[in-house]
Amino acid sequence: MISSMTGYATHTATVGKALVTIDLRSVNQRYLEIGFRLPDELRAQEPAIREAIVQRLSRGKVECRISQIPLPEAALDIGLNDAVLESLARWQNEVHERFPNAESLSVAEILHWNGALGLQAGGQVDGSAELLAVLETSLDELVASRRREGEKLLQHIVERLDKAKGLIEEAASLLPGILSVYKEKLAARLQEALGEADSQRLAQEFALFAQKIDVDEELSRFTAHIKEVRRTLDKGGAVGKRLDFLMQEMNREANTLGSKSVSTETTRISVELKVLIEQMREQIQNIE
Repeated sequence: MISSMTGYATHTATVGKALVTIDLRSVNQRYLEIGFRLPDELRAQEPAIREAIVQRLSRGKVECRISQIPLPEAALDIGLNDAVLESLARWQNEVHERFPNAESLSVAEILHWNGALGLQAGGQVDGSAELLAVLETSLDELVASRRREGEKLLQHIVERLDKAKGLIEEAASLLPGILSVYKEKLAARLQEALGEADSQRLAQEFALFAQKIDVDEELSRFTAHIKEVRRTLDKGGAVGKRLDFLMQEMNREANTLGSKSVSTETTRISVELKVLIEQMREQIQNIE
């Protein structure tokens, strides 16, 4: 199964005395790039959160946003942080020794001081294991979302592979007719120029022309690339980079087919193949 790099997941659960919501968004990116928008009290857990994401995803630009809302019961547990209060008292005394006329801190100012309350407004999350469990659920949803998008990409690519295979078969069937028409025209020209068709000259010219427009090797390679793309899709996993490389190889064969073309039909086939390849390539840019 293949996965897209585009996906979204959100999950809300109770962690400690807070209601925590984790939003994960991902888009295509050459490598894995992770950005965070976390409350200040969760910054210490960022390395663990990053490691959990790395274990599940290999490519994509991922944004992890975590927010928290305090539960009503959290207000009952709010207490004062003795260490912070002692520091404030000591700092205030030192300031008054140097500036006797300085105003003292008010109760409101003390309570709003960062860390003065034992439980910060918003309900400080306690326990990284519990938070990581919620994160894993969010990652499950994100992976599932990316796989659903991957199924759509797979269908898009397979449809175009089928069309490309049909065009290759059409090109192979046209070559004998092109050679036959050219041989007749060449014989007529030799008859007109020499009064009779020189069989040896005709054979030489025909051999040179046949060699010039021979695309059997290109068609065979293109067919092999189609099979390899299908095999890679069936294998699944992080195959985006390999598929992109195969698109480059298929485009090279389509260009060669066009450069050797001596008829409007084979030129048309070359152009249509390149259009299909570009359509597949655009979708492959989103595959993990």
